[in-house]
Amino acid sequence: MSKKLTLLSTTLLSAAVLLAQQDTLATKQLNDVIVTANKVAQKQNSTGKVVTVITKAQIEQNTGKSVAQVLNEQAGLVINGAFNNPGSVQTLYMRGASAGRTLILIDGIPVNEPSTITNDYDLNLFSINDVERIEICKGAQSTLYGSDAVAGVVNIITVKSTINKPFEGKATLTAGSFNTYKANVQLYGKLNKFTYTARYAKLTTSGISSANDATGTGNFDKDGYNGNVANATVQFQANQQLSFKAFTMFSQYKSDIDAGVFADKKAYFINNKSAISGAGFNFKNDVVTLVGNYQYTKLKRLYDDNYTAGATYFSLNNYNAASQFAELYTNVKLGAGFNLLSGADYRYGSYNSAYKSVSSFGSYNSTFRDTSVSQTSMYASLSFIDAKKHLSVELGGRLNTHSRYNFNYTYTFNPAYNFNDNWRIFGSIATGFKAPGLYQLSLNNKLLPEESINYEAGVQYQNKLVNTRLVYFNRKINNGIDYNYITFKYFNYIQQQVNGLEYELTLKPVEKLTITGNYTLLIGEETSQNRVTNKDTVTYNYLLRRPKHVANLTVGVQPLAKLYVSLTGKYVSDRKDVGGYAKADVGLDAYFIMAATASYQINKQVKLFADAQNITNKQFFDVLGYNALPALFNLGVTVNW
Repeated sequence: MSKKLTLLSTTLLSAAVLLAQQDTLATKQLNDVIVTANKVAQKQNSTGKVVTVITKAQIEQNTGKSVAQVLNEQAGLVINGAFNNPGSVQTLYMRGASAGRTLILIDGIPVNEPSTITNDYDLNLFSINDVERIEICKGAQSTLYGSDAVAGVVNIITVKSTINKPFEGKATLTAGSFNTYKANVQLYGKLNKFTYTARYAKLTTSGISSANDATGTGNFDKDGYNGNVANATVQFQANQQLSFKAFTMFSQYKSDIDAGVFADKKAYFINNKSAISGAGFNFKNDVVTLVGNYQYTKLKRLYDDNYTAGATYFSLNNYNAASQFAELYTNVKLGAGFNLLSGADYRYGSYNSAYKSVSSFGSYNSTFRDTSVSQTSMYASLSFIDAKKHLSVELGGRLNTHSRYNFNYTYTFNPAYNFNDNWRIFGSIATGFKAPGLYQLSLNNKLLPEESINYEAGVQYQNKLVNTRLVYFNRKINNGIDYNYITFKYFNYIQQQVNGLEYELTLKPVEKLTITGNYTLLIGEETSQNRVTNKDTVTYNYLLRRPKHVANLTVGVQPLAKLYVSLTGKYVSDRKDVGGYAKADVGLDAYFIMAATASYQINKQVKLFADAQNITNKQFFDVLGYNALPALFNLGVTVNW
């Protein structure tokens, strides 16, 4: 490990030297405006919440990557599947929390998938070209965002904020390894009181074999991917205070998959679709902000295993889900540094499924009839910032009423103190919850929501040369939802405790050189059903597929005014994965991989770019039995008009 982290250690040592210089001229990042921390626009130094921002510039420098791969480079985040074949399951782990414990937002509105066990939304349904900015708010955020925000929220922002002309456009074309082609076109403009955006993105690739060929015979076929994303937004500015918006997004992809761990399959694919539509309004004056949103989501998932005319053996699994979300909240400036945020939201989810198959045992058909759950919540948060912008405090609570499990509540206490333009400290105590999924409730309608408590404390320093943040976090779950392999039902059983450290660093020693890095230490344990015997209780001192150590480091150089080049390294320590039913967990080896990007701005309208991933062609595994991506290369061009 020490050899592979030498570059990161050198950078951290450089930061320690630079901290002594105490230059107070720059406060750019702490003055960045964010919206996710408290649902309203505010400067980052006015909240004690741990927020990481992935800017538009950073996204454009990583055009060849997916949304999951960009998130996978952030402190505290592991996206299991980000390096697997396109279309693979993308499991988001934030600060060691299990799947479905991080809430995905699109422009501040929650999205989820009622037909999946953990309710988490499929990151394959996003295109990186549609993203303007990403805000990651870590720590329990259930007081403001409700269920699933146990470890935090990821807000994927698609709204363009710099539209001034009646008609503008942008197109991107990319070609790369394994017959990978990407295309994206965007049209946007401002006409009188109307602002519009329309986007379309396509990705096709012949891919690699999803399953690993452990036999070495080399006859596993490649598993391709074909995806499309289209979205549009229209906003009407009625006057300086009141605006209305309407939006829609359609995502669809078809991906070849394999039969399972180390097992090839020639005619097996998934076809996933998502359609999101909604509307909202925003009223704002010097004292009051009032926001209302409604969103309807329709999702379909089809698993087709050799379902063709005359097939002797086949299976077909079809899921249909729908969800609705409505919210109304207001922020009132009470004076003397006090603000009151209060609101209510309503959530509804339903799904049904149908399965049919023919095998050596004969034909089989089953259906899961349409079922639903709903949830109504009220919340309030009182925040204070003193006149000198030193002390900020937030105190909030939320009451949830669920159609199946009745009531529960969460709270947040979040103080922070800015000593000056450079130094600040912050901390929080917050609770979170996760409502049981529909599938889980169908097997046990007495399940209670999973509840947790989160503690964190940190320090941040910034001057014109360095920006660095160190955070300690602790999360405890006492009645987590798990699966019982004896009764074959879900139950409130699991206990989890996670301690960790996150260190983030940005260095700019000279004008044309930027060094960014982060390190995450994760120490977790779970008490759960013994995965070998299924009979007794065992405390595991590790978390499946979540490494104890992760480090990312990027060096970006701009040697010419029009040329930008970066080199990235990622280290992941060894970890465990499930060995199979009633088998001991197995180890996955540590790995270090490298990536590079380059872009050249020919003129204001045209930019060329290239990227390479896993440039040393390192073989590694994030999921037992499934291939990680080998060396990949992409070339592309972006045209603006």
